[in-house]
Amino acid sequence: MPSSFVDASRTVAGVTHHTAEINGTTLHYVSAGEAGSPILLVHGWPESWWAFRDVIPLLAATHRVFAVDLRGFGDSGIAEGDHDLATTAEDLHQLVAHLGLGPVHVTCQDISGGPGFAFAATHPGDVLSFTGVETALPGYGWEMLADVRNGGSWHVGFLAAPEIAELFLAGRERVMLEWAVSAMTTVPGAITEADLDEFARTYARPGGWRGTEGLYRSSLSGGDRMRALAGSRPLTVPVLAVDGINAPFTEQTMRQVAGDVTAVAIPDVGHFVAQEAPVAFAAAVGAFADRVDGNR
Repeated sequence: MPSSFVDASRTVAGVTHHTAEINGTTLHYVSAGEAGSPILLVHGWPESWWAFRDVIPLLAATHRVFAVDLRGFGDSGIAEGDHDLATTAEDLHQLVAHLGLGPVHVTCQDISGGPGFAFAATHPGDVLSFTGVETALPGYGWEMLADVRNGGSWHVGFLAAPEIAELFLAGRERVMLEWAVSAMTTVPGAITEADLDEFARTYARPGGWRGTEGLYRSSLSGGDRMRALAGSRPLTVPVLAVDGINAPFTEQTMRQVAGDVTAVAIPDVGHFVAQEAPVAFAAAVGAFADRVDGNR
């Protein structure tokens, strides 16, 4: 196990680090917990598995918990090929097969909502339930995030442009992360200086923006494909929509692509719900998974 995975600043009690050769790349993921149905946590931007550092021990008391670094993020590999939505969805499918645990409760926040939905829709046998957190889908409102004329943010198009982020942010990765935290959080101190250092470490790798670039660009151009997928394969598993400051954005999206939707709005938090309100986040995700398990 590479020593970079066990830096003292990144230690979480009970968490074990792993790598798996999957779909032409190396995925880094962590695990915790010894019993209960499996929960797979999938981070957004600008994050890695570390976004769930405070959530994992809470969920691991009653579940087997896994948190992955998406390809091109965190300590996962930066492959030569695509880092787009469809490839990332296939990564999740192959990771679940690698874990060998059967179907999982999958929780996706922010930019991972698109690949998470595609994974669940195309491989329903892999999924017990789907939770979307502060997320939207291409073709269902995601494009609004890049529409700067109507309240969207400049960073979406900037990060989607080929090689632009690495060109302009080399050596200034932490500055970009500081902006994101300032713009998108409402809970002071929820993301610490040490947390920013950890996220910046991974984005400062050569090619460290490639995962972000691939997901943003494919999400901006993938609305028609997502609508076709959701129209032909709406989710049949139970769905939990978790919103923070952008409520009811996630709920409105999920009600268009799934039949069984439960909505939770966590008050007084910004966009990074898992980091700003880990106790409430874990309680919502854990209670939902338990309810789904009880109805099986």
